[in-house]
Amino acid sequence: MRRVVCREFADPERFELVEEPTPEPGPGEVLVAVEAAAVSFVDGLIARGDYQLRPPLPFTPGSAIAGTTPDGRRVAALLTGFGGFASHAVVPEGLLVPVPDEVDAGVAASSLESHGTIAFAFRDRVTVRPGEWVVVLGASGGIGQAAVDHARAAGARVLAVASTPDKRAAALEAGAEVAVGYDSLKDTIRGHTGGGADVVIDPVGGDAAEAALRALAAGGRFCVLGFTSGTIPKLPANLVLLRNRTVVGVDWGDWSRTDPAASRDLAEDVLRRIGSGELHPARPRTLSLDDAATATRAYAERSAVGKLVLTP
Repeated sequence: MRRVVCREFADPERFELVEEPTPEPGPGEVLVAVEAAAVSFVDGLIARGDYQLRPPLPFTPGSAIAGTTPDGRRVAALLTGFGGFASHAVVPEGLLVPVPDEVDAGVAASSLESHGTIAFAFRDRVTVRPGEWVVVLGASGGIGQAAVDHARAAGARVLAVASTPDKRAAALEAGAEVAVGYDSLKDTIRGHTGGGADVVIDPVGGDAAEAALRALAAGGRFCVLGFTSGTIPKLPANLVLLRNRTVVGVDWGDWSRTDPAASRDLAEDVLRRIGSGELHPARPRTLSLDDAATATRAYAERSAVGKLVLTP
């Protein structure tokens, strides 16, 4: 088998691609031949040691895969101990998720984390009603495009925020009704939504967070999903008090690690909704396992549009 190895917490350029014997699954485990491994912004944080989880060294990055089992089943899996950037992975049988025939491996792998996060958010953390305005920051990224997709499926109206014309075009293609840049964000949101948004999905942080919070209407809900800008915002508490706004955290990763069986069930439902045509994730860009550093760096530099997957 081939796999990417991190021997130290460092930039992705320090990744090593090694060949070694294919592992043998133990009792209750299955060897999956990986066809696609999702790459995410968090993978770079973990590799550099900048995430709240620091796996024992050495380790193989990657948490979401899709592939086939020795008996020919098409499956996907969320790996609780990492190990996705590889040609093979050993997975507990109980965590395997069937992949519908209508969903290819790249879409399946790239949807587990991003669409799983938003499915968890909309089911357990925030209510999104038909006709409401949902603002999505960082709308061209994996989480952003998933938020646009789920909000549209819920019957909401989506205002996407992205930094460049090509990223805004990607957000519109994903289903956003309006796409804008970050300039004069509070006034822009209020202008397009008729006075204020109902929900903000924020995986970005930084200065945009406060501007979007100020743009919420009465009873608005602000969802904190991450800080891809690199800056954790300090949001004034009076803005939450005013007009009965709510700020809620969405940590799908912590929830999925705490309850992997429930996370597996949610992943199966997400793939079912994709297969039925209810959700419409964009096809990810595919790179070779040899390009793992390039793919991970693209997220760190915020140059990636949509999702990336690695193939053996």
